[in-house]
Parts: sequence; C-alpha cells; structure tokens
Amino acid sequence: MAKRKQKKIFVLDTSVILYNHGALHSFDDNDVAIPITVLEELDNFKKGNDIKNFEAREFIRIMDRLSGKFTLQNWIPLDGKGKGSFKVVMNEKSELDAVKIFGENKPDHRILNAAIVLANENPDKKVILVTKDINLRLKAKSLSIHAEDFETGKVKDVDSLYSGKSIIEDVDKAVIDKLYIEGSCTLADIGEKACHPNHYFILKNNRTSALGFFNPVTKLVERVEKRQAYKISPRNAEQVFAIHAIMNPDVKLVTLQGVAGTGKTLIALAGALDQKRSFKQIYLARPIVPLSNKDIGYLPGNIKEKINPYMEPLWDNLKFIQNQYSESDKEFKVITNAIDSEKLVITPLAYIRGRSISNVCFIVDEAQNLTPQIKLNTMKYTLMFV
Repeated sequence: MAKRKQKKIFVLDTSVILYNHGALHSFDDNDVAIPITVLEELDNFKKGNDIKNFEAREFIRIMDRLSGKFTLQNWIPLDGKGKGSFKVVMNEKSELDAVKIFGENKPDHRILNAAIVLANENPDKKVILVTKDINLRLKAKSLSIHAEDFETGKVKDVDSLYSGKSIIEDVDKAVIDKLYIEGSCTLADIGEKACHPNHYFILKNNRTSALGFFNPVTKLVERVEKRQAYKISPRNAEQVFAIHAIMNPDVKLVTLQGVAGTGKTLIALAGALDQKRSFKQIYLARPIVPLSNKDIGYLPGNIKEKINPYMEPLWDNLKFIQNQYSESDKEFKVITNAIDSEKLVITPLAYIRGRSISNVCFIVDEAQNLTPQIKLNTMKYTLMFV
C-alpha cells in the first residue's frame, strides 16, 4: 500500500512576496499561511515605483480577489484544481515566544511565533517557514522550525539552462557532404527525432564537420555559413550561431549567455547595425547597477553626465565597430550620423519603462541584472538579451 503524502503548511515571509507576488500559487496542493505581520509590512511597501512596491500591490490585489466573501481567518481555496488553501494567521503568541527569546519585538520574531502557533495547531501537518532572509531561516532552525528558501524562479545552475545547441559526433560523412552540396538534411539523417525550433547543431566525424540549424518552417536542418556583421567576424561556432540568429528576420527574440569577454554585446550591436534598414531605430540599453556609494545621485553634472559612466562599455563596443572602417568610409559616417540623428540610441533601461516602442531593434545589455517583470510584444520589434 502506497504511503500517504504528508500535507504541508508553508508560512510566507514578507521577503518572498516582495520577490514574487504570485508566490501563493507556488506550493502545489499544500496550504499557505500569511502572518498578519506580513500584511502590515506590505502596507509599508505598497507606495512607490520600485519593483518591490509593484509586488506588494499585486499581492494585496490577489489576496482581495481570492478572499471574496470569505474571512481571511478561515482556510480559503486557491484557484485551480489540485491547489491547497490559504489563510491569514492572526495569533502570533505562543508558549515558545521568539520575541522573548531574541529579546526584541520585531516583525521577524512575530512571524516566527505565527509558524510555531500553526505547528501546534496542526500536528498532522509539516509547517515550513519560507523566506529569502538567511538570518531569519537560521533563527527558525534554532527554534526547531523547518525553514526553506523560496526557490521558484531561481536559476540554480547556469549549466542547466537551455544552450540552444547540440554537438553530434560520428555523423555519416555522406550527411555532412549533403549539407554542403544541397544546403540541408533531415533530422533523421543526423539521428535526431525532434528538437526545439531554431536549434543549432555542430555535426562532426573524424574527417570533417559542419554547422546547422533546425528550420521550424521547412522542418529541415539547414547549413549555417560563417558570415561577418559590420566587419565583425565570428571566432567560434557559438559566435557563428549568434550572428545567424540575430540576422534571421524570422527570429524576434535572441538571448546570448556567456562569461565576460565572449563578445555578446559586440556581436549583438554589429548584427543590429548590419540590418539597420529594417528598423526605424536601434536601442541599446543596460540597467544602471551602482557600486559602493557611487549611486547616480552622487555623481556630479547633469543627467547625461551622470549616466555616461554607466554607458561607457556600450560606447566602447560601438567605437570598436566603427574603427573597423576609416573615417572616409561610408559605414563610418553612417554610424556617426545614426548617433547624431538618434537612429541609434544608447540609454539606461530604466528610461524605457512605460514607453510604447515599435519597429526597433532593442538590445538589452547585462540582462542578468533584470527582474522577471518584462512584458514583450515581439511582433513590433526584434529584442536581444545579452
């Protein structure tokens, strides 16, 4: 006889909600409890224009919609089949009092008390405190409360991300010859049954090799040729694939992942310049991430002078591309004119918020610093994350 799965109650800390307003729906068929202290803290975060303010407001709206005519002190079913229930924990006083133990009446300690109360009231269920605050997790464990980080949405291992490419060894030489002669082959020819659209392949045998990609329209593996973009030449297979994807008009969204110095921004910018006639503008943006006390408000000068230090890496890449040509070359002048006429715009990503932009090639540099709340309409523009 199969062992029955023990149901759990997850107690959410404020940090989890400010990280993801949809956290209520992240625990399968288990129940979710919100200490009243968390709602009090969210009330302090609901005003403002930062992401955490948005998260607080959205969570409050979700709670209001789900509660309906119910009272929040009772368990309320969550949306969807197989989901658990949620409630607000009003009682934050227990015999094992975290406030007394740690000597301070602060929100974290009242949240710990709420978890202890739930554990005492529900001995048949496992109560787990979920928080992004490492110190609060340590305090919980010191009181024998199960505590976990909120893992949903976190990338645990970069190597586990979809790479967009596969290396296939020992491919029949006749298949590689077919790629060079006819320009394409079938998935069956390379021993594959299915793959993602626009997936790239490095095909090898002992004597020769070829690069290919799966065209979702023709359902064939087509040969990828090495090509330049504004005199920027790829130096490895991955860079060949990157230029191919960027220059493919049927691909509206390209993401490039790699360590610093692998040419992601350079290739993205070169590819955008090479097809500038297809767009009204090229936007090159990056988030402003201040270091130490060098926040933007502390820098001298007007707004443009404040921003320039953060944008220098982008200007460096643009100058490198421009310097592939002499000052008398048409391409050199085209880049200068594009900057002067704002056909090519380098700007902080924060300045894009709320704008309606169409028919542009949009490059987002340092995309690892972004939050998940990005709404896209790729029918209106080509977007690249690098």
